[in-house]
Amino acid sequence: MDQKMNASARYDVCVFDLDGTLTQSGIGIGRSVRYALEKMGRPTPDEDVLRRYIGPPLLESFMQIDGMDEPDARRAVEIYRERYNTVGWRENAVYPGIGTLLRALKARGVFVAVATGKPTGVASDILAGFGLDLYVDKLVGPHPDDHHADKAALIAEALPEGAVHPCMIGDRGGDVEGARALGIDGIGVLYGYGGRSELEAAGATCLAEDVSALSGLLLGDDPVNRGLFISFEGTDGSGKSTQLKKASEMLTAWGYDVTLTREPGGCPISERIREIILDVGSAGMTAECETLLYAASRAQHVAQVIRPALERGAIVLCDRFVDSSMAYQAYGRRMGEDVIARINEPATGGLEPDLTLFYDMSPEAAMSRRRSASVPDRMERENEDFVLRVYDGFQRVVRENPRRVRRVDASGTVEEVFDQTRELLRSALAVGKTKKL
Repeated sequence: MDQKMNASARYDVCVFDLDGTLTQSGIGIGRSVRYALEKMGRPTPDEDVLRRYIGPPLLESFMQIDGMDEPDARRAVEIYRERYNTVGWRENAVYPGIGTLLRALKARGVFVAVATGKPTGVASDILAGFGLDLYVDKLVGPHPDDHHADKAALIAEALPEGAVHPCMIGDRGGDVEGARALGIDGIGVLYGYGGRSELEAAGATCLAEDVSALSGLLLGDDPVNRGLFISFEGTDGSGKSTQLKKASEMLTAWGYDVTLTREPGGCPISERIREIILDVGSAGMTAECETLLYAASRAQHVAQVIRPALERGAIVLCDRFVDSSMAYQAYGRRMGEDVIARINEPATGGLEPDLTLFYDMSPEAAMSRRRSASVPDRMERENEDFVLRVYDGFQRVVRENPRRVRRVDASGTVEEVFDQTRELLRSALAVGKTKKL
């Protein structure tokens, strides 16, 4: 059952289940089931029993697993939703690799749908909250009052007109049985909440051990999409590194392969160069030496870290890149743009970010914030005139690269700034959809 399909096989429509297929929702569901049972004065089951609630309609699960009659089961569902619809759905994460897979499917023109037993309201919140709505053309779920969702009917509603070779992907037997009822392929995933015996008994067309195997089934021998290269720029103290970390955490939770790195540094050789550049003992270093050291560090970093990550489809988030050399060396050190461009051309081989986020904060505010946070390094000890030249250099980089560079107002709270960051990252990740949810 685990054999790969013919590499030439392609699906023009992929319908996915949600829980256990796209997202690891077990924690939120389990806690919300416990909440409902406790509120009703019933014993709370162990983890193995709670797993059985994931997938089938909740009403049926409360009746079959807990032995409730239908009126009590309906009340349990209402109490469950009190917690799940406000808190539980957030106790969730996208399976690693799912974000990359969905993006690749959309890039190939595949119609992507979700057919779930969850009511569409909370399902829509989950898709939007974890960035999956960027790739989903259609979401189908039952009405909140429909406690006996028919998976075959949901899948049928999710299929667009003119579908030639559709499939259903899910982790439970009901997903596969629904696909079989419609005469379409049902792919079972073994990383979810069902299991091999359940999926085989349901008649799965094939099984995928993990998301990588699922990608092979759906994409065949097509090369993986090149990843995205996103740089974070700003003067010292602008808060870009904090935003970089939050972006990495978010994109990882959204199911992407994320490479978090920095310049100078990012790999052992480059980190050793970083120590030389930033060491206060390197006072007196010439502008030419500093510029060449940055380029040398970048050359190793690009070859050893950035290009390999992009080739495997990862999202590379880099704290500084060539734009910093333009701001700090071309303008701060007055080396000039042409010199910096010539020195960095062999270091990058023409590689530039797909998106650059510039965190714009007044130089005075940034300097005050940075110097109060820790002991300043060699670059952070520069005088105010140097800092102002660097800031002006960044402003020029923004003006000269309107396609690539986006300005972020960094003067607000961390969360206010991250709201801007999140929306810019969503735009960078988006691939054309055939229709809106």
